[in-house]
Order: sequence, then C-alpha cells, then structure tokens
Amino acid sequence: MSGLSSIRARTKWALAACAALATGHLALPRDARAEDVLIFAAASMKTALDSISAGFQAETGDRALVSYAASSTLAKQIENRAPADIYISADHEWMDYLQARNLIEPATRSNLAGNRLVLIAPAGSAVTVKIAPNFALASLLGGRLLAVADPDHVPAGRYARAALEHLNVWAAVERRIARAENVRTALILVSRGETPLGIVYWTDAVAHANVRIVDTFPANTHPPIVYPVAQVATSTKPAAGRFLSYLKSPAAEARLRQFGFTPPPR
Repeated sequence: MSGLSSIRARTKWALAACAALATGHLALPRDARAEDVLIFAAASMKTALDSISAGFQAETGDRALVSYAASSTLAKQIENRAPADIYISADHEWMDYLQARNLIEPATRSNLAGNRLVLIAPAGSAVTVKIAPNFALASLLGGRLLAVADPDHVPAGRYARAALEHLNVWAAVERRIARAENVRTALILVSRGETPLGIVYWTDAVAHANVRIVDTFPANTHPPIVYPVAQVATSTKPAAGRFLSYLKSPAAEARLRQFGFTPPPR
C-alpha cells in the first residue's frame, strides 16, 4: 500500500470510528480495574447522589449503580442478602440495625450529611402558618390528610412524628396521616394536590417546582437528621472503598451542599 493509500485508509477508519461513537455502536474497553458498585441509598438522597455518582464515574472509571427507597426497606433487603456494596441511611437507627447483625463493616461507617425538616404545600396553595407549640395543623388540613413517610418505620416519618409530638400537635393529626412508603412519595402526594400539606426534608422540597415550603421545623423539635454511610459486610469490591473515599472528597461535599444538604451534626 502506498503512503497516500495508507493515509486515506487511516482517515477512513477514523471517520467511521467517530460516526460509530456518535451513534453509540463502538464500545471502547473499560479500564480492567473498573467495577460496578451497587449503592442502596435513602430516597431523599437521589438528586444529590445522582450527581455525585456521575462525578465518581468520570474520575475513577467505576460505575455507581444506585437503588433508592426508604432506609427501612433497603436495610431489610440487605438483611435478606441483597447484593449491595454500600448503604446510606437517613438515620442512625437502621444503620444500627444492620451493624447489630454484623451486616456492615463498622470501620467504614461515617456520617455523610445532615438535613432539615419542613412543612410543604402545593405550589399554588395560599396557606401560611408559623410552626410553634400547638399550632393549628389539624385546622389547616380542612378535613383532609397530611402526607408523611410512614412514621413507624421510615426515618422522615419518625422525625416528623417526633417534631409534632414535641409541639403537642401529633394527637390532633395522628388519625389523619397519609402514610407514604418513603419521603419522595409524600412529596409527590403534595405536588399533585392529593394532600394539602406534607412533611418532608428541605432538600426534597427545594428540588420540586410543584411544592413550596410553608415553614421549617425548629431543629430542637426532633432528633438531629443525619445520613450515615457504610460498606456492606458481604462486599469485597475495591470500588466500594473508592466510592466511600470519593464521598469524602471536596467535589462530593460541594455537590451535597449544592443540593441543600448540611454538614453532618456533631
């Protein structure tokens, strides 16, 4: 093959490769060390963790696959031997539940972030109220229901119940709770106008255009909201350790703050 023919052949191959990449038909090999890491995370982490996972993949080549649900649901799945590598809970109780059963690696456990608890209404609602002891929550519902993640099992619901009990309001609304399977479901109920009010995390409320924050619960009305993270005991993937390290990086911390999470309470 002449020099000119060789150049033409290489040029033709390069153009074909570019076209294949543009259409997704050319698969480039991943780094042999790259792994998929499966993360079980509280539903309220979704917006921030999707962004963090993308940054993690760009930096390491590893791929973070995230399953979102209520912390209680995910803990039970891990207990039933679901193949998770990392668990992120929205409270200490469910992480403690797994640690008591030797299902996480205690040495890898740390607190990732904090959050705030808010009362929300549909974006078009005109309701206003100042959260205070004995505030008229039952009257504001007008015979309808209050959307809250299941207060018997889900962290957001537990925080909500603690706050309402502290404010001497729980007894008035206890039988008027729309028990959602997780905090994001409670958010959706309010966003669709299916309930006039709901209690969710601040990060959920600001991420949804169809709801607005009526008021924020004072921090002293409920236990500190904290998100612990740990590696699942059955995971042996090096990528799990790399993901935990990435969560502590300035880039990951910046994304958490960007989406409204606070530093973890001391």
